[in-house]
Amino acid sequence: MEKLVVITGTTASGKTDIGIDLAEKYNAEIVSADSRQVFTGLDIGSGKVTLEETREIPHHLIDVAKPNDFFSLVNFQKMAYESIDDIIARGVKPFMVGGTGLYVNAVVDGYNIKEGFPDPKLRKYVSEKSLEELIEILKEKFPAALEKTDLKNKRRVERAVERALTGDTKDRINTPRYETLVIGVTWPRDVLYQRILERLDRRLEIGMIKEVEDLRANGATDEFLYGLGLEYRYILMYLRNEFESFSAFHDKLFMEIRHLAKEQMTWLRKRSDIHWIDMQDDPFESACSLIDKFYND
Repeated sequence: MEKLVVITGTTASGKTDIGIDLAEKYNAEIVSADSRQVFTGLDIGSGKVTLEETREIPHHLIDVAKPNDFFSLVNFQKMAYESIDDIIARGVKPFMVGGTGLYVNAVVDGYNIKEGFPDPKLRKYVSEKSLEELIEILKEKFPAALEKTDLKNKRRVERAVERALTGDTKDRINTPRYETLVIGVTWPRDVLYQRILERLDRRLEIGMIKEVEDLRANGATDEFLYGLGLEYRYILMYLRNEFESFSAFHDKLFMEIRHLAKEQMTWLRKRSDIHWIDMQDDPFESACSLIDKFYND
């Protein structure tokens, strides 16, 4: 199989920067594995790299959908495969960089995902259920999905319930397409939390709230923004005056981002094949050592 290097980690872990550093060294192109960077206009809140920050290294799967578009795991996997195969065909090395665990797993493990058009009536029925009601349906109809689904992400729970209600509950055999090296970047928890706070404040200073205002003005629905979670959800709530003050909004968002980082690490720790590198101990050289061995084996 062709080889693929994957660099992943929690939010604010620095995976984007080290991914670019490594891609520059190995003459690689980057395939983004981020569920929000696929959408145009979601720039500051998703941490999308600027043209200058890319250092002319091609990035794929960024700005490939418009706000309000339905973009599924099927869409991501298909486009990721196409991008990776094209990069390889041109004699270049592919690196996949991102922290959306489901996206990473779909490519690394080769999820066998059933593709098809959703039943509009079923989708409407499911969308009108509360998260708690959906989880109860899963418990009854598809309990095996409980451990595999992010139960705090309503859209992912909805898709799992759709599978349950259509009888599509059989385990699917994964068929990996690539030989992969998965590198995880990590920090001590207190340092990571400080990085999260500093990044949040920086993003607010450079216009993250205005970004959401502009998205709404240009047609992005509140339902779409709320479904994105974190920055977009809580800024939307702030703009709808659902917080007593800016300080209350800031504190809640900071707490939720920290909670996300903890959940991401729990998700990533389930993978036994991740090679963890300490971001406080020459991570570039550690990653290069792993990558050199991977390519030379």
